[in-house]
Amino acid sequence: MSSDHRRHLGALGERLAEAHLAARGYQVLERNFRTRHGELDLVVSDSHCLVFCEVKTRLGSTVAGPYAPLISVDVAKRRRLRSLAAQWLAQRPARERRDAGDQLRFDAIGILLRRDGGVLSLEHVEDAF
Repeated sequence: MSSDHRRHLGALGERLAEAHLAARGYQVLERNFRTRHGELDLVVSDSHCLVFCEVKTRLGSTVAGPYAPLISVDVAKRRRLRSLAAQWLAQRPARERRDAGDQLRFDAIGILLRRDGGVLSLEHVEDAF
């Protein structure tokens, strides 16, 4: 799979995840927060919680298990996401962080798509790590 195709697939998955979160009342605070160490896909909040959300999108012809796309969120990836979240927080004034909710959480959304772009599954794991 070419890197351009992979980028397109990832962007599609992030749009689907964002729509899923918005439908559940989350407000998107940031998309694709980038540093030299990596990227946070989505930063969202509801009235209680600030959520850093990792989105993994894969192509498949059948559902390969409920968490198949999320297998790649391993220990090293979790460590990097925590570091990126700390950087995101450090760049925000205390007032802005308080407005986003009292608690912090890391969610993961795994999306499995058919080759035609149709959604086979979308799994949202709250407090994934």
